[in-house]
Amino acid sequence: MITQEEKRKKLRRIEIKTRKLSNQIFSGSYHSAFKGRGISFNEVREYQYGDDVRLIDWNVTARNRKPFVKVFEEERELTVMLMIDVSQSSFFGTQNDFKNHLIAEISGVLAFSAITNNDKVGVLFFSDHIEKFIPPKKGKSHILRIISDIYDFHPQGKGTNLPEALKYFSSMVKKKSIVFLLSDFMSQANAEEMRKAVNIVARQHDLIGLHIYDEREVRLPDVGLIHVLDSETGKEQWVDTSNKQLRMAYEKKFVDNQRQTRELFAKSGAQLESIDTEANYAVSLMNMFKRRGAKR
Repeated sequence: MITQEEKRKKLRRIEIKTRKLSNQIFSGSYHSAFKGRGISFNEVREYQYGDDVRLIDWNVTARNRKPFVKVFEEERELTVMLMIDVSQSSFFGTQNDFKNHLIAEISGVLAFSAITNNDKVGVLFFSDHIEKFIPPKKGKSHILRIISDIYDFHPQGKGTNLPEALKYFSSMVKKKSIVFLLSDFMSQANAEEMRKAVNIVARQHDLIGLHIYDEREVRLPDVGLIHVLDSETGKEQWVDTSNKQLRMAYEKKFVDNQRQTRELFAKSGAQLESIDTEANYAVSLMNMFKRRGAKR
């Protein structure tokens, strides 16, 4: 069992690493990808030739007997929300690290990038039910608390209920936010329920799914008979990995789930990025930021 001193050192390493990545690499990319995506009303002024007639403020126009248009400006402050899957399947890893440790680092990078931009950050932890909600705030101490909670969170539930988490989030957070949903998307939820929940959040917010997965969830090695445990259901069984058809079916299940999830997000107007625990997540995030920035 990890001691408090070991935990403190680990958290300190995560802080240093994520802060460095945020300051040296991500700050500019984050700004170009997200800053000012929200628009708020600022003032009215007289109509000028070339103005969009859809912006005419008819009430002000009627009072002054000449046309006035509404002027909008980019919001100076954004809210970043991290929706984090803490189900038992996130406590798995066969490559560089466990999925939940990678989630903690990615969350740290996103959180430090946000506060560097003077944005608020909040968190929703979920499993097969809502575990914990941390309202959005600013400040280093708030971010360090978030990283600590992510790294050392002990969920009550074992499974994953993505639709419930999305519906709860939609009811709790009304202000338009940038929402990062970090999960392995191993949910047994009904496809129609999932579609409705994703659509609701994607209409209200800027939704980005970060699919965190391990190589052993993609394919099984040919190592003969092995004993496996489903961490979410508790089901145990023996599996003959020398069976080629079984290995192919295992890989097909992962690929199909990934494809269906990607299509679901795309149809709702949201975005999905897949990140392998063996890969360099910094490269994946940078590429995502650059693509978003290029579309603005």
